[in-house]
Amino acid sequence: MLTHSASLYLASVLIWGSTWYAIKFQLGVVAAEVSLVYRFALAAVILLLFCLLSGRDLKYSPRQHGFIALQGLCLFSCNYLIFYWATELLTSGIVALMFSTVILMNIVNGAIFMRAAVSPRVVLGAAFGIAGIVAIFWSEVSGVDNSADTWRGLWMCLIATYFASVGNIISARNQQNNIPVVQTNAWGMTYGALIMAAYALISQVPFNFDPDPAYSLSLIYLSIFGSILAFGSYLTLVGRIGADKAAYAAVLFPVIALGISTLFEGYQWTFRALCGFALVLLGNYIVLTKQPKKG
Repeated sequence: MLTHSASLYLASVLIWGSTWYAIKFQLGVVAAEVSLVYRFALAAVILLLFCLLSGRDLKYSPRQHGFIALQGLCLFSCNYLIFYWATELLTSGIVALMFSTVILMNIVNGAIFMRAAVSPRVVLGAAFGIAGIVAIFWSEVSGVDNSADTWRGLWMCLIATYFASVGNIISARNQQNNIPVVQTNAWGMTYGALIMAAYALISQVPFNFDPDPAYSLSLIYLSIFGSILAFGSYLTLVGRIGADKAAYAAVLFPVIALGISTLFEGYQWTFRALCGFALVLLGNYIVLTKQPKKG
């Protein structure tokens, strides 16, 4: 199980770290909410077809659908849209830093809603990880201006991150109530796409499409890899090791993103950024390794 969990963790980090680059090709011609409709609708159709072809049960009670829809609201719609809004006001580094606080939110929400014990090692690891993210993006952190737009963007990030955290806890709850991750994601992404579609219609946003191949290819990548595989891996991990430990993957996402940026966009690592990377790895080690037993 340990090896399997490590594979799930690695898959989540590598895929979501790469989606930061793919999302760039989604912005511009098509409104963010409409792109999210396309992304999660495509992922939902693929997952539902997979469930039908593989004989997986898709029938659930109204109460179960209520919790699945709530997961869709928190993980597959609102959190993404709010983050897209925030990126218009803040740099990507600040957004990454704010999202890394999901590990602290998962610790608190897990204790409140799941009665999970608070692990001092996870808290310590989270502190190292967040400090590492601050060091990596120090130039952006130190350059934040005290303006109304900045504060609005920061609040948006915190709200979006809290949505994601609650979605993590709901997923753990659904798994404990014997609702498999694949079926939950299939229905949850369906609800997420419907929620975004309803918002787009109310907001009178046009359902257009960008003919650029880069848009279509990035959409397919985000649907299959960023949604189906990454969420499947990550939420399974949440059920296996807990929402607090699994959330540390969020600290590693921006590091992978910077690695990709180094290859394709010429990002230059500074000594401070390398020290921050070392802190992130140290935090990762503390969170994911067991404390040796005394005696």
